[in-house]
Amino acid sequence: MKYDHQYKTIIINRLLLRLFEKSDALAVTCLCNNYNISKNTLYLPYPYSEEDALSWIENHLDNYEADKLYEFAITDKKTGELFGAIALSNNQSFNHGEIAYWVGEEYWGNGYATEAAQAMLEFGFKEKQLHRVFARYFRSNPASGKVMQKLGMKEEGILKDHVKKDNQYLDLVCYGIINPKE
Repeated sequence: MKYDHQYKTIIINRLLLRLFEKSDALAVTCLCNNYNISKNTLYLPYPYSEEDALSWIENHLDNYEADKLYEFAITDKKTGELFGAIALSNNQSFNHGEIAYWVGEEYWGNGYATEAAQAMLEFGFKEKQLHRVFARYFRSNPASGKVMQKLGMKEEGILKDHVKKDNQYLDLVCYGIINPKE
């Protein structure tokens, strides 16, 4: 992993993680206006509009510079094609962060979420000196749990009927990992 402070990018094997730009709004809309993405995420609405994308992208730079939330586009290192998004929150009071991600359905099964999440975990521990990183997924989306397992995260519990989405209550499975360098 190579983190570039100046350009706010993370370069890894196949991917370039970078801040979103307004010009990404149409591509984000195309990827997110998909029920199969929405049903597996806590906050993505469906249908998803370009206004939703622009509103979401609007505060990324401010959040990054305030050291609150790092939201990166997952892109192909060579072509720049947008595959999805990955974020790491930074709760400075507790010195922990939460990883969250989504990948466009046409790119599922290529390992992009795992590769990006591994880089964000390293970024959180090495660059931001976080003590702990956690993640959550709907029990109905076991592929997301597999990403967390590949990161070395351990299941910490299940929050029963914790979220109401599409008029049904869903369990949230919680995973976490402590910084191994501490």
